[in-house]
Amino acid sequence: MASTSDTANARMRWELENSVQNVSTDALYKFDEAEQKAIQSQKPWTKDPHYFKHVRMSALALLKIAMHARSGGSIEVMGLMQGKVQGDSFVVIDSFALPVEGTETRVNAQAEGYEYMVDFQGTTKDVGRLENIVGWYHSHPGYGCWLSGIDCSTQMLNQQYQEPWLAVVVDPVRTMASGKVEIGAFRTYPEGYKPPDEGPSEYQTIPLSKIEDFGVHAKSYYSLDVSFFKSGLDSHLLDLLWNKYWVNTLSASPLIANREFAAGQIADIAEKLEQADSQLAQGARLGRYSSADRKKGEEGPLLKICRDTTKLSAEQIKGLSSQVIKSILFNCNPRLGPPQLPQQAAAAAAGEVAAAPAAAAAEPAAAVAGEAAALAAAADGDAAMEAAPAEPDVPAAARVPDVAAGEGVAAAAAQPAAAAEQGEGAGASGGGNAQPMEI
Repeated sequence: MASTSDTANARMRWELENSVQNVSTDALYKFDEAEQKAIQSQKPWTKDPHYFKHVRMSALALLKIAMHARSGGSIEVMGLMQGKVQGDSFVVIDSFALPVEGTETRVNAQAEGYEYMVDFQGTTKDVGRLENIVGWYHSHPGYGCWLSGIDCSTQMLNQQYQEPWLAVVVDPVRTMASGKVEIGAFRTYPEGYKPPDEGPSEYQTIPLSKIEDFGVHAKSYYSLDVSFFKSGLDSHLLDLLWNKYWVNTLSASPLIANREFAAGQIADIAEKLEQADSQLAQGARLGRYSSADRKKGEEGPLLKICRDTTKLSAEQIKGLSSQVIKSILFNCNPRLGPPQLPQQAAAAAAGEVAAAPAAAAAEPAAAVAGEAAALAAAADGDAAMEAAPAEPDVPAAARVPDVAAGEGVAAAAAQPAAAAEQGEGAGASGGGNAQPMEI
């Protein structure tokens, strides 16, 4: 029961972080072939390059894309998405991976990948999955969701011959660091089209080695709003996936899994600081002409670096907090009791130190009490001897043993008296040690 509740809580947390919405009906999953053919014949996207504005993706497709991208590690992966067009929105129902060769900066689809694509599409239609391929996805491990020059060329080519077509980019490394799927959906403008000035877009962290490629092609495409949904069947499938992978979720540590990424981000921030320092030094020499190239309202380099460092710090604090909570839950031995706070440990140590002089002072007091008891016993013996009746006179020769016996009794009585005197002397000398006990 405990594992079932933990699984449900983990799935609910993932849905909340990615804003997955429940659909009241399964209308989004219904495929109307006649409607799709009518949209294909009308081609409304040719009249407005900015026609498509939204992407609605199922939670199952999102999870499959994220898992595929995570399995590639630092190597880019690629796949295709199946769905339909509904008004100005793409509806992505499912996705599948492609057997392509990838590197850390690009993905190359060979003949084997194209053959697999055609065979998979034909097989899905044979089993009743009539959705068309509506786009492709690939990963950018560690450097954000945007389209590079090669990505723009690939998307433009597909939009010319396979419209409607969508490009999706996911960053698995930042997904692991933040806990939320880092994903973006894009479409390119037609060749020769000059987009209107839309002002500064939402800021995202781009490595220094990728800034040039990012800036050159930033006006060649636009991003679409992405939202996620699920149905009753999706909820059941997600439960099955979480029951399989909940152990990995608990045992995984974002600090350990992303330590190379964090180190790379710190190095990238250091390089950006050096570059900003040189720009500021150059601007100080040029005076008022230093900010001539900066547009009005555009953020300066130092403010962008502050954003990067704030985001990195928040991710590290979140990962460390998760690690501390797991350590408290799983590394605490119930037999040893809960771990003591530093204040409690200091108080316990102070109590032990204060108890040591009291114990030392109690030892002389116990000795004095023992000596007093011995004196009382000797006094009782003397009183008993005095109360005994007088013995008759006997000859001197007969009294010798009695005298000897009396001398032995006197000697025995003298020993406790001497011991008592020694004890009183010790008690008097140890009175200073007993002083803390009286206080």
